Amino acid sequence: MARETLTRDQIVRAALELLDADGLEGLNMRALGRRLDSAATAVYWHVGAKEDLISLAGDRAWSEVDLPDPAEHGWREAASRMAMSLYAMLSRHTWLVQAFGAYPMYGPGKARHDDHSLAVYETAGFVGAEADRAAGTVFTFVLGNALGPAAGASFSRKLARHGDPEEQMRANRAEAVEVAMQFPRLRTRVETPSADYASGPDGGFEFGLHTVLDGLEGRIKRTSAGTACGAGMVAQPGNDHS
Repeated sequence: MARETLTRDQIVRAALELLDADGLEGLNMRALGRRLDSAATAVYWHVGAKEDLISLAGDRAWSEVDLPDPAEHGWREAASRMAMSLYAMLSRHTWLVQAFGAYPMYGPGKARHDDHSLAVYETAGFVGAEADRAAGTVFTFVLGNALGPAAGASFSRKLARHGDPEEQMRANRAEAVEVAMQFPRLRTRVETPSADYASGPDGGFEFGLHTVLDGLEGRIKRTSAGTACGAGMVAQPGNDHS
């Protein structure tokens, strides 16, 4: 593919596919050039350095997150749908979780997400910095839950480079179970026939998300009640004992 016919959009799409398949450690301009049937120099010419390409691919992934309208669905339903969509996106693109601490992540896709997130929590009744804190709380929860799939994908790729990944995973799980058997609550779980010690309980993400949103909703209700009570006390006649 000649430089003239190669576009930035094609490069970013191919980079996203390569990152999904091989992770951050598998992305280099030579591998990307082979995928595009083009010289690595042509890739550099269109997107610059590897860091720029990762930022572009990351922003393309951010554009996949759904942005439900809080006016249509209500703030809580919009917040829940948005968080679920973000979690699904991070689970599809596990390398993105690893990239947060090492590469700049910005662009219209992420800005679009962040702006809409603030709009959702402002609709709920959070004002100013409180809206930022509410949005940040939910985002941090989602990101923390996405660490598991990201670590698992990275570990699997690492094992694949050094032998049979399934055999090594079985050996690692057996060692983990041996350690867990020394602790009573973990031993009970390991000995439960239906339990899988290597995975968390079903519905854990949804449970945690609803719990976080319960807390935010309760905070808004307490703040609103306090404001109404304060206004009522000021408005009541006969409170002036001077």
